Amino acid sequence: MNPFVAALRKDLLLQWRTRSQLVAVFVFGASALLLFSFAIGPNAAALRQFAGGFLWLALLLASTLALADSFESEMAQHALEGLLLLPADPRALYYGKAVANLLQLSLLGAALVPVMVVLYDAGTARVPALLGIIVLGAAGLSAPGTLYAAMTAQLRARNTLLPLLLFPLVVPALLGAVKATSLLILGDPMGQLGAWTMLLVAFDAIYWSLCGLVFERVVED
Repeated sequence: MNPFVAALRKDLLLQWRTRSQLVAVFVFGASALLLFSFAIGPNAAALRQFAGGFLWLALLLASTLALADSFESEMAQHALEGLLLLPADPRALYYGKAVANLLQLSLLGAALVPVMVVLYDAGTARVPALLGIIVLGAAGLSAPGTLYAAMTAQLRARNTLLPLLLFPLVVPALLGAVKATSLLILGDPMGQLGAWTMLLVAFDAIYWSLCGLVFERVVED
């Protein structure tokens, strides 16, 4: 079996067996959206205006929980060292884990959209485009997030260090995702959606290539 397919299959099976954890992460994200709505108050126009930003802020906060636990099973069973000893390219292990995290974060983002629509009255007719932006934004979080999760997996303070490392790096992706989502919700009279989408695509292309190249050095150190 192809090493990438084997790694992806392993991680998807682990996520399925611990699906209650994904439910807990979703509840955390939905709770964050609810709390953010309290900060705005009963102002329908303001809620709708900030819906895109709050959606991505909730997804960013929830993603740190999912990413921090993505290497937990490997570290608990000392399986990562054994995987690296296999005659397979470590990049296949990284991309298998990163794609599994991408699917998980995309599912989480899609599940948070109805919560956003209800709380912020932020419906949009361009649902396929919104789901595409969620996938691109989730890719921007999962590529560096998987790398930093591997770097901090053996540290006791990984739940604290991971956000400190990840948040500054993903600012361009987060900005592009927030702007694109807001344009889909509020309208795009100036035709700016394409430019922000291209920023997301460029960010994803750079970090999915770069993180795969440095993953072996990170896990060996």
